[in-house]
Amino acid sequence: MIRKAQIGDVKDIQKLLMTFANRGDMLSRSLSEIYESLRDFYVCEEDGKLLGTAALHIVWDDLAEVRSVAVSEEAGRKGIGSLLVQACINEARQIGLNRVFCLTYKPLFFGKHGFRLVDKAELPHKVWGDCIKCAKFPDCDENAMILDL
Repeated sequence: MIRKAQIGDVKDIQKLLMTFANRGDMLSRSLSEIYESLRDFYVCEEDGKLLGTAALHIVWDDLAEVRSVAVSEEAGRKGIGSLLVQACINEARQIGLNRVFCLTYKPLFFGKHGFRLVDKAELPHKVWGDCIKCAKFPDCDENAMILDL
């Protein structure tokens, strides 16, 4: 079941994100960051267990980021990531956004959802606020992708 995240999900969201952050696949998120942005998050839950998460983070009046997309390894390859990304895209449309972007190591996955590769320089500077926390900054090797809504 895909639903908006709740307070009781925060520690499980962080645990799942840290699994991938520890491998260098995504940025880590502190508990504080997750609590502060909880309304951005969707989760996939089954039988009381959190299987995946994704967030839609609004950056500006016409732009948001799909971020923190993670699915537990035991639940992988079941379409959960796609359902979570689609929930973010649907919300972006509902609230009137024109574009959604992502920074990713999985361009094929996001390409299936209509995102296209763009030069990072096309993204506004405001986007790079989280990048300072990354161990790879300023030599980012992620792909920037945009979906025009």
